[in-house]
Amino acid sequence: MNITVQSIKFDADQKLVEFIKKKTVKLEQFLDNIIESVCYLRLENVDDEANKVVELKMNIPGNQLFAKAQAKSFEEATDLAVESLRRQINKHKTKTRTAVSNHKELLSNPEEEF
Repeated sequence: MNITVQSIKFDADQKLVEFIKKKTVKLEQFLDNIIESVCYLRLENVDDEANKVVELKMNIPGNQLFAKAQAKSFEEATDLAVESLRRQINKHKTKTRTAVSNHKELLSNPEEEF
């Protein structure tokens, strides 16, 4: 999987980039055919302390998953976004398995002729 980390209007520390890559690589445990992941890091102009925003976009065959999280630190926001993507991957896998099993049922049980 190809992982790209882009920080918008600031330079991200190498430790932060490595942390994000380490967390997103763990998603391959749940889905092994991930094509690429793109992570955008932004600072929001708000009065709140939670002004760090992480957006994760993941391309998988036939679909694109997206998660956005806002927190006090980029690490915390990354954890939230990765957890959201993990839930989306499980939902996607459940949907595709159900569709395939329904298709197999239709093929194995041909309806009687009219």
